[in-house]
Amino acid sequence: MVIETKDLKDRLPLIRGRYLFDVPLAPVTWFRVGGTAQVTFKPADLEDLCFFLKNKPKDLPLHIIGVGSNLLVRDTGVDGVVIRLGQGFTNIHVDHETIDVGAAALDRNVAMLACEQSIAGLEFLCGIPGTIGGAVRMNAGAYGTDISQVLDYATVIDSKGAIHHLTPHDLGLSYRHCDIPKQWIFVGARFKGRSGNSKEIHEKITALLTERERTQPVKSRTGGSTFANPDGMKAWELIEKAGCRGLQVGGAMMSELHCNFMINTGDATATDLETLGEEVRQKVLAITGVDLRWEIERIGRNLNVEMKLGERAA
Repeated sequence: MVIETKDLKDRLPLIRGRYLFDVPLAPVTWFRVGGTAQVTFKPADLEDLCFFLKNKPKDLPLHIIGVGSNLLVRDTGVDGVVIRLGQGFTNIHVDHETIDVGAAALDRNVAMLACEQSIAGLEFLCGIPGTIGGAVRMNAGAYGTDISQVLDYATVIDSKGAIHHLTPHDLGLSYRHCDIPKQWIFVGARFKGRSGNSKEIHEKITALLTERERTQPVKSRTGGSTFANPDGMKAWELIEKAGCRGLQVGGAMMSELHCNFMINTGDATATDLETLGEEVRQKVLAITGVDLRWEIERIGRNLNVEMKLGERAA
């Protein structure tokens, strides 16, 4: 049951951070689409976030977002509270080959700091858009490495506000997946690199970024890889085989450069993008028998995408 905003205002805990009401989310996502959040909450720090979780209404829906790099917010908006971690969660501390990082720190910034400190093994983070919290949550990876290979432990808050330090084994990390509940919030991580040569690390990062720009539509409004790779297969190859490179729904299109990337060509809606993704899934399933899994996170009130697909088929 949806809680009316006027009722919700009186039920929210008194925090030191900031509540905002009916906030447009499109400007904070890379797709630049989507509706409003009923409430957004920016905690002042870890203590403030724990207090909120311990004292929030039990029936309050929660969503946690970073910089919106791998996120599709539906046009109808998001009920409940959207939590956005800010400056209180951007800390980065280096100790020999170990780096402690707040969940709101950008992946690329961590890679560059590791380079400055001559710490090798984290170069792949330069190719992952978004923040550390999201990267750990989905066990993000690039260029043959993923988070599970460099993570010592993650700091996570459960739905009741208790803090946990969890290893990759505790998290159940596997390909683009972790086992812990979605309501638990990643607030930090400790990574273990190895001693390296700063110049060589910088050269590797430069090469990875050059390759990324050559093969991915990084200058478009996109959300990164749309679908996870099935076991032993490449999602883009399946999409290509199903004839979906360049497929378009309204202002949404599967990129001609890399067909596992959806792009907003300028006037797409979230409904266009989700309908396009579901049409690609249907076509790939029909042609190859493979059911693609969304890698992009979708939040908001459910839309009747099936009806849209039916209209297109007709």
